[in-house]
Amino acid sequence: MVQGNGLRDAYTATLTRMKAQKVNKSVLGLKVLMWVLYSERPLRPQELCHALGVEIGSSDLELENIPALRTLTASCLGLVTIEASSSTVRLVHFTLQEHLLNNPILFHTPHSEIAEICLTYLNYGSVCDLSPTLDSAPISMPLLGYASCYWGEHARMGMTENGKILALRLLDTFDKHISAQLMLLRYMGMGTSGPYFSGPKGPVGFTALHGASFLGIVEIVASVLEMKEWDLNEIDCVGCTALTWAAIRGYEGVVKILLEREGINPDQSDIAGRTPLWWAATNEHTGVVRILLERADINPNQVDTYNGQTPLSRAARKGHEGVVRILLEREDVNPNQVDTKYGQTPLSWAAENGHEGVVRILLEREDVNPNQVGTYNGQTLLSWAAKEGHEGIVRIFLEREDVNPNQADTRYGRTPLLWAATNGHAGVVRILLEREDVNPNQVDTIFAQTPLSWAAENGREGVVRILLEWEDINPDQADNHGRTPLLWAAKLGHEGVVRILLEREDINPKHADTEYGRTPLLWAAWFGHVAVVKILLERQDVSATALDHEGQTPLSLALSEGRDEVVRVLRDNANSRTTHRSV
Repeated sequence: MVQGNGLRDAYTATLTRMKAQKVNKSVLGLKVLMWVLYSERPLRPQELCHALGVEIGSSDLELENIPALRTLTASCLGLVTIEASSSTVRLVHFTLQEHLLNNPILFHTPHSEIAEICLTYLNYGSVCDLSPTLDSAPISMPLLGYASCYWGEHARMGMTENGKILALRLLDTFDKHISAQLMLLRYMGMGTSGPYFSGPKGPVGFTALHGASFLGIVEIVASVLEMKEWDLNEIDCVGCTALTWAAIRGYEGVVKILLEREGINPDQSDIAGRTPLWWAATNEHTGVVRILLERADINPNQVDTYNGQTPLSRAARKGHEGVVRILLEREDVNPNQVDTKYGQTPLSWAAENGHEGVVRILLEREDVNPNQVGTYNGQTLLSWAAKEGHEGIVRIFLEREDVNPNQADTRYGRTPLLWAATNGHAGVVRILLEREDVNPNQVDTIFAQTPLSWAAENGREGVVRILLEWEDINPDQADNHGRTPLLWAAKLGHEGVVRILLEREDINPKHADTEYGRTPLLWAAWFGHVAVVKILLERQDVSATALDHEGQTPLSLALSEGRDEVVRVLRDNANSRTTHRSV
């Protein structure tokens, strides 16, 4: 490299020297490169050392076969290194990976070899004797975790006859084997959508058929099915059937094999009422969804028992457009079915979560109601979209003549504009106000607050500016407690909103609420909002000695609450005004 040769020449020369070492060193060096190159995650040094000490087909690990780390790295002539920050073994440079992968004769069947090594390790007597309820591998068996969690990944990419025999031997006692426990615990930790497994009781009921279906290796599933007569609808430790696992993981080949067997129930639900179709729709496995829907005995509207959601609701909620289209091809799918927990339809879930594509697909159906309200809080679909700030979906609904832009929900009495203003969605507010039939002063039915009042209360400066642009806006409209937008902004310390509102000449900064008789200054002093107090005191028409219903002044309120900075500002202001009058 120093002489100007390219990296490729340097790598080729080093590999040639590595192969020219003594046989043991040469073989060891190539195996190290194979594991580092093809492992599913970076390996720790002890994991790699144990992997290289496994003799395929042996009954237990011979400690003298495990190479020392120094021997391992030396055999590679500097092509691998130990990453200090992660304590893992890696290639010396990222370009080496490309070079090795472009050399097809270097490693013939790496994945099948790695799978056999992992399976040999898992079939060791010392491993089989471990308790299946352990939640981590013993320190003395560093390869156990990797082998348990990844042998299936390697086997899917390469399977020999010997590997198949080793896999079937492991699966035969899978529901009592620690590797099933570790595999399921890793799956739970991945954050993917699936049933919950905690592990204290071990993988009870997680049979060879469940395990093979979970792993998705068609050849292994076919062999397992021939091992004995299976109850195809049997549930395991998390309440899943073999078909459910295949559907959750998206293994189309396994789903097809299982559905060909007599006696299988394609609608068998897990302990939470979730069917294979429900899980496939949730995880966007369009191929599995299509295969399942070919069965006439599938109920596409079956709901889970926790949320009462159909497969269509799940797909719409997550934005899986392909799954939604496939489900809607079935004439017996109900596109308006309301779930039992939140009272929402597939369309409302899509609108709430901003899935424009799904919204358009559903609205293509004449039997989908764009004005349907949820039973939980009575919100319209437009209201959901406005509340969450989904501008594109708001536009889609407003393009329709049959959508009422002012319809309030039944729980809070808020219109789409009120929700958008409350949550600070300035773009949605502007879109709604472009409609001539949207009233910018419409109040909610509980507190009688306007969109401007809600925006001011929540400190939404951008929304406040947009609303104040409208000629027919009332900037001083009070709610049912007599609180104006300025009073709300002052009470909660939103100094930016206070400044914006005070730019208007038609706002009364001395207006007091009807409940306590407090002005914006009194509320700001009470809560210790120093910046707001200073802004208000800049106004000559603001009285620093105004009294509330209990006879309290801003100064007395600040003193009672220990607002020392506010007290100082008020006293300085009083002294300044006294001096000014004297002069």
